[in-house]
Amino acid sequence: MSKIKIAYSPCPNDTFVFDAWAHGRVPGAPRLDVTFADIDITNGMAERGEFDVLKVSYAVLPYVLDEYALLPCGGALGRGCGPLVLTREPGADLSDATVAVPSERSTAYLLFRLWAADVLPEGVGRVVVLPFHEIMPAVRDGKVDAGLVIHEARFTYQEYGLNCLADMGEHWETTTGLPIPLGAIIAKRSLGPELLDLLAESARTSVRMAWDDPLASRPYVMEHAQEMDPAVADQHIGLYVNEFTADLGEAGYAAVRGLLTRAAAEGLVPPLGREALSFVRPRRL
Repeated sequence: MSKIKIAYSPCPNDTFVFDAWAHGRVPGAPRLDVTFADIDITNGMAERGEFDVLKVSYAVLPYVLDEYALLPCGGALGRGCGPLVLTREPGADLSDATVAVPSERSTAYLLFRLWAADVLPEGVGRVVVLPFHEIMPAVRDGKVDAGLVIHEARFTYQEYGLNCLADMGEHWETTTGLPIPLGAIIAKRSLGPELLDLLAESARTSVRMAWDDPLASRPYVMEHAQEMDPAVADQHIGLYVNEFTADLGEAGYAAVRGLLTRAAAEGLVPPLGREALSFVRPRRL
């Protein structure tokens, strides 16, 4: 079997999850040809049909599920781990504000739009897209009025003198009772159901091996953590790698379908078909 071409981010949760598999320690797993790319890049790769397996935003699923299947493991979904809206001043008014977001095809942006639809009757002034590592400095320096941040920014925003205006995940959990869908692992349906099953089981085993021996993944995690403090990397992994990473389960699938159904009702994404989240090729509507 030729190598499986996979792309995922250099973030600690992804390198932690895939370390054992990427280094050939998962028995019977297909070999991987790994490319590192931030999730806004992998979202575009998925829309163009590039790579066999990709880590993408759940928000991009409605655009790619005809060609790709959602794997039930390996992704990021949880509680208390949602994006934050940050401002220089507490209680800032966003109705005439410029808000920086990491991508308009990200789950963070969907959660932000759903939050704004519920709590900001006058809406948001203007949205601009910036690379996520530029957002907090831009807010601090007054280049934008607010920023939507993800990942380890949850742990570091106070170092920039910023305030948390709202927690998108907290709003989602309070209004739905569901966990927060963030990043998904998808694989090409053309690989066939047997290989898709093997890929899913390989990802699940890789996660469990990382839990069984966390120190084994430390060199791989820190090599790609972009000068992140090891303690922050550990917090990042602890927040985003959980039971839903090993298996979405009923609650995980309900969260994914709930997010995309609500987003479709707001006109933010196309509607999902009934079979869209299965390994079966969905029927066109």
